[in-house]
Amino acid sequence: MLALVAFAAGLGLVALILRLLSPQIRKYAAGGSCRSTVRLDGKVALVTGANSGIGKETALDLASRGARVILACRDLEKAEEAAAEIRTRVGGAKVEVRELDLADCCSIRAFAQRFLREVDHLHILINNAGVMMCPYMKTADGFEMQIGVNHLGHYLLTYLLIGLLKRSAPSRIVVVSSLAHNFGWIRFHDLHSQGSYNSGLAYCQSKLANVLFTRELARRLQGSNVTVNSVHPGTVRSELVRHSTLMSLLFAFFSMFLKSPKEGAQTSIYCAVAEELQSISGKHFSDCAPAFVAPQGRSEETARKLWDVSCELLGIEWD
Repeated sequence: MLALVAFAAGLGLVALILRLLSPQIRKYAAGGSCRSTVRLDGKVALVTGANSGIGKETALDLASRGARVILACRDLEKAEEAAAEIRTRVGGAKVEVRELDLADCCSIRAFAQRFLREVDHLHILINNAGVMMCPYMKTADGFEMQIGVNHLGHYLLTYLLIGLLKRSAPSRIVVVSSLAHNFGWIRFHDLHSQGSYNSGLAYCQSKLANVLFTRELARRLQGSNVTVNSVHPGTVRSELVRHSTLMSLLFAFFSMFLKSPKEGAQTSIYCAVAEELQSISGKHFSDCAPAFVAPQGRSEETARKLWDVSCELLGIEWD
């Protein structure tokens, strides 16, 4: 009984301390912010997965700077709601919605064909959409869902739009990765987790793939005036953890320590607009500053091998 009372008292004390320190905790958890005031009038930006979370906040910021922003989303109803909200919050916002399912190569190709017919320029591509720790499932093309959407879907989309990005240069590509890449390994012998599946490790693999893709694409884009950088948005309160009960509970319990979607979007925005990054490419950022990349994310050999394997899986040739 005494032990139970002591435990309850301890929890009460911790809760009190957290409450007293909450302003300082929130300020620390918010991380860095993009301070650039650059305008984007006449520029075109494309944001995948922009119907909620950091994608919507990224699109909102770019629209507030005067850009024409295309929200590329699987759920058109939610995307239209997000677009309406952005128009309400930003007077005169130029926001459009296009259907894009990154789990289906046919949808990606159809999206790109329409986009190239109807849009003359593309200055900013934000590869933001993603899935996290979902049950084992496959994309329409037979890829494990997380490597399929987070890496291969964006890989194909970028491939199909790279010509327009080059013609629109100077232009930028931002790839939303994660700190989770530190715990990832590219399992070339079982890339789609058919032998064994761990949702967390599959997610980490896909985020490492984002970092490696960024590194190799930057090397291939040298001299094109198109830059590409990856970002870790931070630990953000979002729908991304909906597939994991444990993660959802942890996020709810430690919500004070998490970023809001607006705070989580800051590094994506920074990499998309900051004047000082005009010629910076192939780097990784967090809290609007250069960030550590795990050794496996710096391997040129692994990056090139993943590039070749991705091309083979998608049936494309990328010079």
